[in-house]
Amino acid sequence: MPTYAYACKDCAHAFDIVQSFSDSTLTSCPECQGTLRKKFNSVGVVFKGSGFYRTDSRDAKGSTVSAAAPASSTPAPAASAPAAAAS
Repeated sequence: MPTYAYACKDCAHAFDIVQSFSDSTLTSCPECQGTLRKKFNSVGVVFKGSGFYRTDSRDAKGSTVSAAAPASSTPAPAASAPAAAAS
């Protein structure tokens, strides 16, 4: 279950609480019964390393070579076929 951070608008009391996604948001401060606001923090998950971006999943040389290899092998048999027929 996720941990949420709350702060009171009236007394500035701040606390964290573990709540389910289906639980409703807290509205009153446990110390002064004032109005609470939910604090939002930065994301705790950071993706580092290769493989997380579209450009990381393929090699620039490999995609160029693989695209050129079938194109160069296709004309070669077609070019040799008329030469064999002429002989």
